[in-house]
Amino acid sequence: MPQAKRFSPSPGTRLYAVGDIHGRPDLLDKLLTRIARDAKRSPSARTKIVFLGDYVDRGPDSRGVVRRLMGPPPSGVEQMVCLRGNHEDMLLRFLDHPLHGGFEWILLNGGAQALASWDVDLPAIIDSKEIKGLHADFVSRLPEEERQFMADMPFKHVDGGVVCVHAGLRPGVALSHQVPEDMMWIRDSFLDSKSSHGKLVVHGHTVTFEPELHPNRIGIDTGAWRTGTLTAVGLEGERRWILHT
Repeated sequence: MPQAKRFSPSPGTRLYAVGDIHGRPDLLDKLLTRIARDAKRSPSARTKIVFLGDYVDRGPDSRGVVRRLMGPPPSGVEQMVCLRGNHEDMLLRFLDHPLHGGFEWILLNGGAQALASWDVDLPAIIDSKEIKGLHADFVSRLPEEERQFMADMPFKHVDGGVVCVHAGLRPGVALSHQVPEDMMWIRDSFLDSKSSHGKLVVHGHTVTFEPELHPNRIGIDTGAWRTGTLTAVGLEGERRWILHT
């Protein structure tokens, strides 16, 4: 691909990026097993996994995903980096300001499934009073270490000529000036751009039937929570390859 050599991880690094998991620890475990097996093909490389965000909501076991990501990396992998997606951000905002976006998160964006995985019972009808009750229940059931793990997630990860983010970057804006809102939420202006971002952007957020590999970006959200296909891309030198469940 054009400019592939410039858009490579640091020399000696093998990087795997994993797309949106959305409450499917079963698929996560399967993919980590495949990555561990694949990593053995290049034991001399420094190997890391970057998770692109959206671990919670929609699927049946958000907490199971969070707990697995808090655990040790698979055999042969030195480092795991967990980026913040817009769904982790909605969960954290609900904890801080339950009435600001709480209805949308719970009813429209899969927050109900996330709350259930922390054993929070949802009422049949949700109004402002019930939102406050759900918030209090969630706060009491969410361990501080899990909340802090999500709160500490970075918005981007840079390795050589590769930058990993959840959603994308604002075209024409220097990497140092990108804002979290865009890195977690951007769609059309990023996806439609053919311009170079100065690095290869690896992202999730926007579901596609197959991974999208372009000269300026790679998109790997294949809608795992409903399709059963969780996707990773491997990057080492000029090589790019796909792993999936």
